Amino acid sequence: MDDALRANRDLWNAWTEIHVGSAFYNVESFRNGQDAIRLDDYEREEVGPVAGKTLLHVQCHFGLDTLSWARLGAIVTGADFSDAGIEAARALAAELAIPATFVLSNLYDLPATLDGQFDIVYTSKGVLGWLPDIVGWAQVVAHFVKPGGFFYLTEIHPVAQAFETEGVTPGELRLAYPYWSHREPLTFEVHGSYADPSAPTEGLVEHGWDHSLGEIVTALIDAGLRIEFLHEFDFVDWPIDYLVRNDDGRWRLPAGTAGQLPLFFSLKASRPESPTPA
Repeated sequence: MDDALRANRDLWNAWTEIHVGSAFYNVESFRNGQDAIRLDDYEREEVGPVAGKTLLHVQCHFGLDTLSWARLGAIVTGADFSDAGIEAARALAAELAIPATFVLSNLYDLPATLDGQFDIVYTSKGVLGWLPDIVGWAQVVAHFVKPGGFFYLTEIHPVAQAFETEGVTPGELRLAYPYWSHREPLTFEVHGSYADPSAPTEGLVEHGWDHSLGEIVTALIDAGLRIEFLHEFDFVDWPIDYLVRNDDGRWRLPAGTAGQLPLFFSLKASRPESPTPA
């Protein structure tokens, strides 16, 4: 793990302490079953039934989505590089008596840390920008997909990431960041968290990398997976200054904006069944 990834790990350790108690995540409503499944309807529809299937959630943070899949019947394993995140995930699973395994590992080291393959490998929402090597990422997720299984991802669209997201007005699209992958990270001082902008985070920094949609898809194909679908959406699941919040709680371009822009996407990539020996 290089210095940039260590700094990101330190950030996510600090953020975990903030997030577990935040109104944004509202863990209490997950505990009491009022908001028991933290997955979007379209995710559940696109992934399909999971009861009895093995599911690996990479970059799982402190496990709310992982445990949601478990509540839907999946046999789940979550993996993350944050010590605090994995500790919190294990504690929550034990408290709620939800069967789950959580593994502490840098994503790129996961094949050396975790054995086996899974029916479903899953990751979502704000994950790829923390990874410097999209080819290595694709090789890791493909490594864990068993023959006949699939990988599922939903994430902010790389096109949306190319525009300035802070300090702009709704509908103001100002190109500011790379679209294609770059070796050196973009580095920013951290002020709070997306879950609590006022939280104390002095001295922490974040390092991020961009990856184009073509690079993401091609990396998965080159890793031996077959793209089943690629869907693009007109919304983002969190605030961005150039978007406005709609009645469904998602953020979109303001009504009347000229043109259209992809803001989120999902994809499913399968590993073909092994051929039957002659």
